[in-house]
Amino acid sequence: MDRSERIVAVGLLTARDLERLGNGFDRAFAVKPDARFEDLIVQLEAIEWGGDKPPE
Repeated sequence: MDRSERIVAVGLLTARDLERLGNGFDRAFAVKPDARFEDLIVQLEAIEWGGDKPPE
């Protein structure tokens, strides 16, 4: 595949999420818990998702 056509995504995943998704990622960068992002995480968790609830 031409590198200009590759899909680029940014997501918040747990180690379990990555394990479930398999080897489809070129890179994953672990980040340490940081209080600076706590307000963002709270807002993201408050989103009402359409359809089925995402797996826990």
